[in-house]
Amino acid sequence: MSSTAQLYQAQSVSASQNRPQNWPRLSIAPMLDWTDRHCRFFHRILTKNTLLYTEMVVADAAIHGRRDFLLGFDDTQHPVALQLGGSDPKKLAEAAKIGADFGYDEINLNVGCPSDRVQSGTFGACLMQTPDVVAACVAAMKQAVSIPVTVKCRIGVDEQDTETALGELARLTIGEGVDALWVHARKAWLQGLSPKENRDIPPLDYERVYRLKQQYGAQFIGINGGINNLQEGLEHLQSVDGVMIGRSAYHNPLLLREADALLYGDAHEPVSDAELIDAMCDYCDRHIATGGKLNQVTRHMVGLFAGQPSARRFRQILSVEAPKAGATSDVLRAAYQVIVVAREEAEAYERDFGALNPAE
Repeated sequence: MSSTAQLYQAQSVSASQNRPQNWPRLSIAPMLDWTDRHCRFFHRILTKNTLLYTEMVVADAAIHGRRDFLLGFDDTQHPVALQLGGSDPKKLAEAAKIGADFGYDEINLNVGCPSDRVQSGTFGACLMQTPDVVAACVAAMKQAVSIPVTVKCRIGVDEQDTETALGELARLTIGEGVDALWVHARKAWLQGLSPKENRDIPPLDYERVYRLKQQYGAQFIGINGGINNLQEGLEHLQSVDGVMIGRSAYHNPLLLREADALLYGDAHEPVSDAELIDAMCDYCDRHIATGGKLNQVTRHMVGLFAGQPSARRFRQILSVEAPKAGATSDVLRAAYQVIVVAREEAEAYERDFGALNPAE
């Protein structure tokens, strides 16, 4: 059994239980156009233990597309999960096998995305309406791979009763041996709301997810949706096994630097800002040397110093200079130097006059 498979072995809900050291208490949600290989490399420098997810890859693309481009990743990203989209058990099984052969630690099925593009392919959140299909897909993937197979879902869609919808999906997939259910604690409205609106407008119902964990105490149940910081995550961990955060980690990535100590009890020294910038500059140089562009990496870093002196100038430099032809890691170093100088000035001001407003 792989180390990741051990993460999803049966556990009770008791917060005091001695869970494995590498239990996936925290994961970064799969986010289309955001959690690509460059973003994941960046996040991994900040946290050694957090489970990372790819963007959703459609099963047909994994089977017939440019596999190295779609699925390739740096070995430092482990533990990392591949999220697949689809509703054909045979194709998903084939795609899962491909993902496992690429070295992914987990295969996750998307049963939560409400976009029109996903709906037209009859997968994503609309699969909440056909839990038997989801269960068949899980069964096929479980048969094809030895690594964990998990599902990310909603609590329901449209006019569904969430007790029935989530309950039936859980019952059938657990019956087929699903290793974990990651539940976005909102309904998705397939008509009338955009994907962006579906992330905010449907009300959160954390209690529904808590009740699911109470019903299936031995099953790994993770929660997602509206979780803004690690402290909120700790509160959820009193009732579920894992917490998945998305936009808050993307827009304020430095919160991940505290995750290993706070959620995993990992005593290693967190990476410093200077070490982080050096590592990312080295990565940018390697990416550019293979034909890539600087902004393909640095676009994920614009929120790095959110709330700190000169954070706006840092964002401006990366947004304006990184996309230019021939841009190198010197752009990132220059942007960081603005932060360093602003901190020195703020410290000097505070010594002489008191605290400085970071927004100034």
